[in-house]
Amino acid sequence: MKLVIFGLSVSSAWGNGHATLWRGLLRSLAARGHQITFYERDVPYYASHRDLTELAGVRLVIYPDWARVRSDAARELADADIGMVTSYCPDGIPATELVLDAVRCAAVFYDLDSPVTLEQLAAGAPVPYIGPRGLQDFDLVLSYTGGEALDALRQRLGARRVLPIYGSVDPAVHCPAPSDPRYAADLSYLGTYAADRQGAVEALFIEPARRSPERRFLLGGSQYPADFPWTDNIYFLRHVPPAAHPAFYGSSTLTLSVTRAPMARMGYCPSGRLFEAAACGVPVISDAWEGLDRFFEPGREILVAGSPDDVLGALNLPRDELRRIGRAARERVLADHTAERRAADLELALNEAFSAERSGAEAGV
Repeated sequence: MKLVIFGLSVSSAWGNGHATLWRGLLRSLAARGHQITFYERDVPYYASHRDLTELAGVRLVIYPDWARVRSDAARELADADIGMVTSYCPDGIPATELVLDAVRCAAVFYDLDSPVTLEQLAAGAPVPYIGPRGLQDFDLVLSYTGGEALDALRQRLGARRVLPIYGSVDPAVHCPAPSDPRYAADLSYLGTYAADRQGAVEALFIEPARRSPERRFLLGGSQYPADFPWTDNIYFLRHVPPAAHPAFYGSSTLTLSVTRAPMARMGYCPSGRLFEAAACGVPVISDAWEGLDRFFEPGREILVAGSPDDVLGALNLPRDELRRIGRAARERVLADHTAERRAADLELALNEAFSAERSGAEAGV
């Protein structure tokens, strides 16, 4: 198939969880023989932290503004099988109009932020990447989140056909790595600052650090405010480039995964960082949310925490047990959560959407 995708940045992972997910999916789709063009708008904060300029088998178009790329995008869509718009695409609404105007292709929306989208709608806030008609005109809506999010996308945004495409990881990029003294820690946490994640970060990272001054805690991520409640034993890295993620994870005894509040409330929404760390064979401790056991078996493949005491208890586990949990998590990822596995699921969903769109067009629907 020929796919034309309009999304958030794939060229920069700075404060952007979409990038590493798309890189793995795009590599896998290209390896499966699909022709792909990916459009992202050039913005200063991504341009200054760009860590990828090309992707094998993918035409990556980084454009300055919509007016200057619209004609190019229309030409690409003219013979495309799939036109896809994603959440947080800076030009989501005009890109949607262009995709829906294309005669041949099936129109697909991929919401990688479904709980955030739905929470904004509930609050009456604008959702800048979705137009006034919602999602009713798309042939297929994909959601990074399963569970009740799928029903909500149908009921509140008019999506006609909804399927989950969960997060994944490229095991060629995220795999066990030697320990690096720069990233040595008893407990590490890698994540962009988010106000709706801060309560869990304080309970599961900052408070354990306060109670264990003899231990070393390492936080990596961007956009942390000046009034963040640091402790003397929390060390900070403003940006950890994707190439360094395996060493970052592999240099800590245990790593923490924290889910944004809307996603934790809705459930069935594993973060990309969760899969990344598990693929590196590092024992992960996660906040609790509905559906977690669909992805990893608590106690055997992952540890779950609801309080600082849970985190401190995990840090006190025998090292052999922690290593066993890390190995089990990696085995689960390689079996169920690779980019290749998700690309196969995505390919099947897109083929069905294109076939349905063609049948409807031939029938005059």
